[in-house]
Amino acid sequence: MVYRVPKRILLTGGAGYIGSHTYVALRQAGHDVVIFDNFSNARRSVVARLEQITGAPVPVIEGDTRDTAALTKAFATHQIDAVVHFAALKAVGESMIRPLDYFDVNMGGLTNLLRVMDAAGCRRIVFSSSATVYGVPDETPTPETAPYRAMNPYGQTKILGEE
Repeated sequence: MVYRVPKRILLTGGAGYIGSHTYVALRQAGHDVVIFDNFSNARRSVVARLEQITGAPVPVIEGDTRDTAALTKAFATHQIDAVVHFAALKAVGESMIRPLDYFDVNMGGLTNLLRVMDAAGCRRIVFSSSATVYGVPDETPTPETAPYRAMNPYGQTKILGEE
């Protein structure tokens, strides 16, 4: 089998802290990257900073991963052939107060993204998980083979996303 390097990557949550750093690394590695973000956990000013760092315009689509039409349009317009998925709610404490929101955004968004990817024939995804899936681990550093013991809704959504 011949491995083909992705031409265009959709970076969900790409204006967030980890997403923006990933954007720079992907661009430095020669990838074309389109940011898809609803800016609920990010500042719009990040885009201007990314343009300064990379010296090029940053393609950005403001949208939510639960919005099928917005994702479908992104895939059609930009010919996406891989996804790096960071878009999610991420605060452990808040997930205890608003568990339904965490399942809606994190699982609903992932499920919708996978459906749109499938319809577009896109089969490559990098899913951002969390060490939270391990709860209080038996050892540190914690190996990926450690048992899952999520102690909050956020961690539970990450386990479901992995599975």
